[in-house]
Amino acid sequence: MKINGNAIKQGNVIEHKGALWVAVKTSHVKPGKGGAFAQVELKNLRDNTKLNERFRSSETVERVILEEKKATYLYEDGDKLVFMDAISFEQKFLLKELIGEKSELLEDGMEVILNSFDEEVISVDLPDTVIVEILDADAVVKGQTASSSYKPAKIKNGIRILVPPHIEKGTKVVIKTEDRSYVERSKE
Repeated sequence: MKINGNAIKQGNVIEHKGALWVAVKTSHVKPGKGGAFAQVELKNLRDNTKLNERFRSSETVERVILEEKKATYLYEDGDKLVFMDAISFEQKFLLKELIGEKSELLEDGMEVILNSFDEEVISVDLPDTVIVEILDADAVVKGQTASSSYKPAKIKNGIRILVPPHIEKGTKVVIKTEDRSYVERSKE
């Protein structure tokens, strides 16, 4: 599906220079001289390289619609992760590097979305948030206030996150999968 270069929105997947790219950031610029253009930061879906491009409204780009399938994470097998299609129950073996650091947050039975293009899985979307248990939390420094500071804490796989001072070892918290930031104390 062809779209104008200035119609690219954050999250759109486009075909550009023979590869698939996702728009990470977009900003529309109207200089005093010349025509308006969209400044777009793109990330390659296959190798995660970044590219900054300018698209004028007169240019057209090919927008790609990815096929989304629900799947369940089963287990890790060496450098591969095993997922099961929710409808066909077919197992898919994907390289761990496809997901990157987010693979450390996967748990058995976690529901994910597999994004495919031409029958090839090119990305995996984890849930927006996950519940994790704090394995170790630094002590609160005297004089800190709860509203202004966070302290380091460790969760599974040695991942370090920042949590409010009142969070102790053994507490379950909700974190964002995108940047591992603290959201709230879990109600579980």
